[in-house]
Amino acid sequence: MRKIFKYEALGNDYLVVDPKFCDYEMNEKNIRKICHRNFGCGSDGILFGPFFDSNNNISFKILNPDGSEAEKSGNGIRIFSKYLRDNRYVKEDNVKLLTKGGEVFVTYLNEENTLIKVSMGKVSFNSKDIGVKGNEREVINETIKVLDKEFLITSLTIGNPHTVSIFQKLDEKSIHKYGPYIENHEMFINRTNVQFVEVLDRNTIKIKIYERGAGYTLASGSSSCSAASVCYKHGLVDSNVIVKCDGGDIQIEIKEDGTVFMIGEVYEVYEGVLKMKL
Repeated sequence: MRKIFKYEALGNDYLVVDPKFCDYEMNEKNIRKICHRNFGCGSDGILFGPFFDSNNNISFKILNPDGSEAEKSGNGIRIFSKYLRDNRYVKEDNVKLLTKGGEVFVTYLNEENTLIKVSMGKVSFNSKDIGVKGNEREVINETIKVLDKEFLITSLTIGNPHTVSIFQKLDEKSIHKYGPYIENHEMFINRTNVQFVEVLDRNTIKIKIYERGAGYTLASGSSSCSAASVCYKHGLVDSNVIVKCDGGDIQIEIKEDGTVFMIGEVYEVYEGVLKMKL
């Protein structure tokens, strides 16, 4: 049976495809078809797993709607973590998961497994780590020209690349207009996720997200971690930040060593059978 499971985390929706229910190749063509909002199931991506190594470590793949593979996704990690508990792959309250972007550590905070804390790892502003062209440097407050506008940007990685621009006041149109061009800007070796940010106070920011390989999204865990980290780096916020995404709020904690923790909700939407021709 081709079982498929849909979850959402603040409106960021993923399909979980478990290898034991998958009799088709997880290639670009099939990923695009399954994720399509009109001709498929509709999602911001596919979480493919779990896979177990010789030490019983759990890993999974994060697949974007365009068929590319993401290194890390905060919402995807929380969603996959809930799937693991819902389907009795794990019983512990603390679990290590392996992603393409490195290890993450998950803590289940309630019995329903709907509130999950993730240790996302450390951020780096180093151009070599991020995948930014030019001399090795911290990519902080650099200016890029996109279409008819110049942006002051700061780039970083938390296992996947992000680029943040801080606004005095966010508007609804800018992220859609400029996001795809920043994502694909020539300075980034492997593209970048994009966040536009407005600082509301020392403990609250608001963001708009254009996700690499997915486009505009209502929420993103790694984007929230990155936006909060940039604001913290610039001295605009304290170490505990509520990030207001279009889909809801994520709580971010930043430690002195650069480690970032994320707390947010996740819910199952449906369990079904994939019947489309692949």
